[in-house]
Amino acid sequence: MPLFDIDASRLPDYRPEVAEPDDFDAFWARTLAETRAHDLSVEVAPVDARLTVIETYDLTFSGFGGHRVKGWYLRPAGHDGPLPAVVEYLGYGGGRGMAHSRLTWAAAGYAYVVMDTRGQGTAATNGHGATPDPVGSGVAAPGTLTRGVEDPHDHYYRRVYTDGVRAVEAVRELPGVDPARVAVTGVSQGGAITTAVAGLIDVAAAMPDVPWLQHIRRGVETAPSGPFGEVRTYLAAHRGRVEETFRTLSYIDGVNHARRAQAPALYSVALMDPVCPPSTVYASANHYGGPAEVEVYPYNEHEGGTEFQRERQLAWLGDLLHP
Repeated sequence: MPLFDIDASRLPDYRPEVAEPDDFDAFWARTLAETRAHDLSVEVAPVDARLTVIETYDLTFSGFGGHRVKGWYLRPAGHDGPLPAVVEYLGYGGGRGMAHSRLTWAAAGYAYVVMDTRGQGTAATNGHGATPDPVGSGVAAPGTLTRGVEDPHDHYYRRVYTDGVRAVEAVRELPGVDPARVAVTGVSQGGAITTAVAGLIDVAAAMPDVPWLQHIRRGVETAPSGPFGEVRTYLAAHRGRVEETFRTLSYIDGVNHARRAQAPALYSVALMDPVCPPSTVYASANHYGGPAEVEVYPYNEHEGGTEFQRERQLAWLGDLLHP
């Protein structure tokens, strides 16, 4: 994909106006208060994953609506802690998969949790999932971005972002974890959840990697491929619902969450990304409420920096949290 977005020299200063509903803070405060009325009920069961230097556990906790959410919990064997922790959120369609495929952060000395994304996990190359989404929705395009789009209270990502907050709260209850040193990270959809969680709850650090759902209206109008197209498909049929649709989506827009985040952040962006246009990532990073760095991959598409970015994250987070 050749360069298609605004001129790269303008991106570091790109700070557009992004619509934000007047009741944004009240909406999310009410959402979290309703969810916290349900006990977290954290359950951790040891799993024999044949990993002799990594302790492996099946993790379950209560997310949005008290619905049970699954994850893996891994930590370096023989280290009682308190350890810093990393919570990872998954890319679109992915599930927690197999525990042995997620060793990096535990091997680097962190307590590590990967959270299932409710109702996802059927992507053969991206891990299978174990968490259903018990909530239905009205008319929607295939995929998740327009599920419940007629009302922000019904929107799919209201539930997912809340699950992400509860995952951090669950990790803080685990023995051997330092609750003051919990970082969040994720790629693409996982980066969207990362940005939202960092704006909704205090964390020690945030690492959104080529994050999706930033400056959503621009993404819908410019992304040549990927799931932003679900909104185009929906609006092509529901021509009279344009402004109502984007108002609902403004509650999940990562820019509005990034404005409220305070933890140090390390973003990544790929300048030839057709799924998450670079201007949408910069819109988020440049509105971010705390200190934010952006690692740039000029000739990459949505794969971004892959393991090069993971290496960068290991160094950056290690300097910050000292595992």
